[in-house]
Amino acid sequence: MLTTRTRAAALIALVMALSLSASGAIAGEKGELDRGTIEELQKSFDADGKDRAMVNAVSNNDLDDLALDREIINGHDDVYTFKVDAKGITNQESTGRCWLFAGLNMMRPAVLKKFNIAEFEFSENYLFFWDKLEKANMFLETIIETADRDIDDRELQAVLKDPVPDGGWWNYVVALIDKYGAVPKSVSTETKHSSATRRLNGILGGMMRHDAARLRGMAAEGAVVDELRAVKKVMLVDVYRILALNFGVPPERFVWRIRDKDDKIIEKEYTPVSFYKDAVGVDLRDYVTVMDHPAYEYGKFYRLGFCRNFSDEEDMGFLNLGTGEMKKLAERALLDGDPVWFAADIGKDNYGDGGILKVGIYDYDALFGPGRELTKKQMVTYGHSTPNHAMVFIGIDRRDDKPVKWLVENSWGVKNGDKGYWAMYDDWFDKYVYAVIVHKRHVPEKTLKLLDTEPVRIPAWDPMRSAFDG
Repeated sequence: MLTTRTRAAALIALVMALSLSASGAIAGEKGELDRGTIEELQKSFDADGKDRAMVNAVSNNDLDDLALDREIINGHDDVYTFKVDAKGITNQESTGRCWLFAGLNMMRPAVLKKFNIAEFEFSENYLFFWDKLEKANMFLETIIETADRDIDDRELQAVLKDPVPDGGWWNYVVALIDKYGAVPKSVSTETKHSSATRRLNGILGGMMRHDAARLRGMAAEGAVVDELRAVKKVMLVDVYRILALNFGVPPERFVWRIRDKDDKIIEKEYTPVSFYKDAVGVDLRDYVTVMDHPAYEYGKFYRLGFCRNFSDEEDMGFLNLGTGEMKKLAERALLDGDPVWFAADIGKDNYGDGGILKVGIYDYDALFGPGRELTKKQMVTYGHSTPNHAMVFIGIDRRDDKPVKWLVENSWGVKNGDKGYWAMYDDWFDKYVYAVIVHKRHVPEKTLKLLDTEPVRIPAWDPMRSAFDG
């Protein structure tokens, strides 16, 4: 019986031989699938032998169930040498708010400790309201800024793709809390539409594109920026109303009343800004975004075009240091008791039922023959992998002074993973983690100086931006 690889090699040789006529011309000159090629492909499949049994097995079963590597499952344990004191699993439901959940979850342990309480969750709904409003303003400002460009401009098209997306990055969290503070979930609870945004996003997207066409039309007729911004304000009145109807009106003041673990009642009046300062009080601008963007040179500071949610904020800046440095900084932060926000490609090598992230956990090679390996750079530049989910590291398992696996707090509820948690093996970190957020005290002074250099600009259509657009 020929193996898959042997059959493929034989097929290539045979097809090349049959493709050449006596005159040297090649059959199928336009590269089409000609009859001869199709017949050879049919012959390559062993329909009467082993492949027939594989047809029955593969076509009647889930591929992941067939490919799941039991040796990896049996060798897994849930032991970690260090854990951050974090409690509770959140659920982003049917939304693209992972970046916001991860950002707020990263700060939650500080609140539990300060107020001596057993459980706590920030209101994602509260900040989501302001995020949507700011993104609408940002979108319309971008339309005004680019009004003189052709509609087919590549950067403009990247912005038009999703005018008010759910997605975001760490810098979005920073901008929101700086301006709007934060509130407990009990003060601004989830609504049907804050937890399932597909319909609302479609409505807002249609509105924004209509408004974009109007603003560009006015600009083409000679309207100046002040005139365009006056019209923009009227447009935002409609956006605010729609958000208020779907999410509720954000609180301006509230009384927070809780009972701590010592049975003491805590009651205090806050504004959202004063609550954040009292409950957490950390300057989020002291955190640094460190990435492995393999398509660009390491050891430099970059900014990603139109990667922000506020019109008056800088685009996302990051230090491109590579996976090795990301690991060192994340490990340093964890061992100092800091949870670590990170971004990764959650769609690869993910055993969701058991909460395990491990390269090769699905042995597709055993089903289909040897796979075609891509480098991390190739995965990004050829569109095979992008950072599409944000989570939080809250623990690490080290052996011989090296990380073996990382404990991950997700935001998909307790019914997913291992009661909401995932074990990320170190090889998965190497292959699929693209960014970590750490406090600058964990970053060497020499590296921090890169933040003072002129950033290299990356266009808005880069995969690192589009990955989080919803």
